[in-house]
This record gives sequence, C-alpha cells and structure tokens, in this order.
Amino acid sequence: MQKSRIAVVGYGHVGQGVAEAVLESPDMELVGIVELPHVVESLKQKVKDVPVVSEVKELGQVDVAILAINSRAVPEVAPIYLKMGINTVDAYDIHGEAIVQLRANFDKLAKEHGAVAVIAAGWDPGTDSIIRTVMEIIAPRGITTVNFGPGMSMGHTVAAKAIPGVKDAISITVPKGMGLHKRMVYIELQDGYKFDQVSEAIKKDPYFIHDETHVFCVESVNDLIDMGHSVHIERKGVSGRTHNQRMEYTMSVINPAATGQVMVAAARASLKQNPGCYTLLEIPPIDFVYGGREKLLLRLV
Repeated sequence: MQKSRIAVVGYGHVGQGVAEAVLESPDMELVGIVELPHVVESLKQKVKDVPVVSEVKELGQVDVAILAINSRAVPEVAPIYLKMGINTVDAYDIHGEAIVQLRANFDKLAKEHGAVAVIAAGWDPGTDSIIRTVMEIIAPRGITTVNFGPGMSMGHTVAAKAIPGVKDAISITVPKGMGLHKRMVYIELQDGYKFDQVSEAIKKDPYFIHDETHVFCVESVNDLIDMGHSVHIERKGVSGRTHNQRMEYTMSVINPAATGQVMVAAARASLKQNPGCYTLLEIPPIDFVYGGREKLLLRLV
C-alpha cells in the first residue's frame, strides 16, 4: 500500500495532535512539519525524527497539507498550498457566513489547480455539524441546542492571545444552557498595558462580542491550563406529525487530540474527492475511515 504523504503546517497544540494521529494512521506518512522561519531551528531540537522546514517545497511530494493554524490565517495560507496542487485541510472555526464565503473562494481556486480543500474540519464546526444534521434527518422540525464545556476553547484562547497587551491567555467556555455560553478569560498582562483597556479589547473581539465575557488578570496562565473540553447537543422536534422526538449527543475530549484526529480523517477523505472545496457535511462518512469499503459496510451498516 502506498501511503499518503502528509505535511503538518503549524506545530502548536493542535499541530502536535495532528502529527500523533498521522503517525498512528497505517495509510499515511508524516513527511514533515512546516513552521515560521524563526521557529524552525528551535523546533528541530524538540522534534528529532521528522523534518522541520519553513517551505513545503523542501519536503518533496506532499499529498495533503494539514493547516494547524489560527483560523484567521487560513484564508491567506491555504491558497499557497492549493496553488501548488496540494490538498489542504483546516479547522476554520468561525461559524456562519464566513464559512460559506471561504468555501466559495477555495472551491474556485482548488478546481483551477486540481486540488481539494476541506474546511472547518474540527469537531465544531466539523463532526458536530454531522451530528446536528443526523438529528434533523430524524426530526426535520424542532430546535437544536449546543452546549459547550466547561472547557478550554482553542479558537477563543488563540483570539485572546492575539490582543495587544496579552502576554498569555486561556479562554474557558462555560455553558449557561439552551445554547448560551459565557467566556471566562484569564490573561497575563504585558508590561506597559492597562488591564481595563485590554479587557475591553477582548470583549469587543468578534470571537467574544456575542457572549457574556469575563476577563481576569492572573500571575500564571500555565497553572490554569487543562485542555479537556466537552459538548452536549440536544434536539427536541417532530418526525412527520409526531411531536416530542428527543435526542442527545455528549462528548468529552482532550481538545487538540480530537481536533487533530478529525483533521487527519479529513485528509484521508480529501484524496477521494474531485477537485473543489468541501465541508464535512458534503463528504460521504465512509471516506473518512481507514479500511476497505466492503469491510466497513459490513461492520458499520
């Protein structure tokens, strides 16, 4: 069996989760890590058995580049790889119209260069999107609520760290029920900045502006880090003319590992699609799973 050649772009918490999942996939080969130039040399000292480069061309043939990077960087970074004919997978997590627009932009570019882009391929958006769809198949009319946490949100944490004056940060999502949440943001403050101004900037950021957000200044963010997260999805709806159809889905995970594993499954699926851009909803579920089709059908159907 010829293994798919996978490059991991970015080697933060999620990138490490991606690398571990690739190494455990019998149909894949981790050919290297792509990082920012100023990070390469120091990372080489930590990662001994995998090439670390600043340009993907240094890795030879790459089938899929898994972008373990800040969501806000995805629109600029993914096209670099798609224009080379390399498939991309990202965990873009800005819900709503932003995903629809990103899909349209990447679809045109991917088709022009014979590549595949799989976007929003984390667990929410991502696999949770599939769960919400399954619930609507069973009960087309009704209300679905999604309650996250309590747990560390990777996207919100990255967003908080990007605010000027923040030395380090962690954002904890706390469910209020019925799909409402509050964000508990703990920061270390850089010298020369006022806490009130930094706190206000965090609350006005698009990641936080729609939720109740509380910001606290602490001496050590590192002492607070626990990467566990969870989700509870519920739907109460109608099947045909029958009311009160109730269903729920619960998951508790280590966030970077779960995100990385979903992205690796999406990389596998990308190699089975025609050129273009896809969300997880648009790809047959069987394409994400390793194994022969008939054996998978026999085991899973």
